[in-house]
Amino acid sequence: MKTIFSKFDKERISKLPLVHFGGRIVTVLSEAEARKAVDYLLRQDIIGFDTETKPAFKPGRLNEVALLQVSSSDTCFLFRLNHIGMPRCILRLLSDSRNVKVGLSWHDDLRMLQRRAKFQPGEFTDLQDMVTEFGIKDMSLQKLYANIFGQKISKSQRLSNWEADTLSEPQKLYAATDAWACVMLYKELLRMKETGYKLIVLPEPAAALPDGDEHPIVL
Repeated sequence: MKTIFSKFDKERISKLPLVHFGGRIVTVLSEAEARKAVDYLLRQDIIGFDTETKPAFKPGRLNEVALLQVSSSDTCFLFRLNHIGMPRCILRLLSDSRNVKVGLSWHDDLRMLQRRAKFQPGEFTDLQDMVTEFGIKDMSLQKLYANIFGQKISKSQRLSNWEADTLSEPQKLYAATDAWACVMLYKELLRMKETGYKLIVLPEPAAALPDGDEHPIVL
């Protein structure tokens, strides 16, 4: 039986083995390529979603989504929205409800995608909603993956330039891993529901006293 924690110690993550997507990564740079990718993805039982946006380091500035990554268990497509926009086939993918679509904090991603084009979202499963049923309080992908699988997802490319003319190999791998990890977490959470699991509930950090003094806990 798998043991999981209500919260995962961030310091432990750095000591875990690194994991990354080991399947096929396809960069989509035209509407024709996007149509083929969407046709493939809609035939899959489960697909994971994520997005990347170029960081804005000036207050009040918000860039548009530059990349939409969608992955099955073995193939991830990187739709470069800053090159191809939001063609009808991508809107069809986002509006479809025939297969299981999984994301993390996906409502925020959808809101950003709808700034590019209006569409009616299909049915999506948000991992943050799923994990609360298990008693897990961490909401980040890195902590969730470490908690469930005991492996580390690198976040080193998170603040890189997602509007670059050509994405680097580390950027592609980072983006694909995040979308693929959603698929893996979804499958494992379903398995744990069936087979059972042990939850270790860790105490919340002690709150400061009204006078600002904190007293140590003596064990």
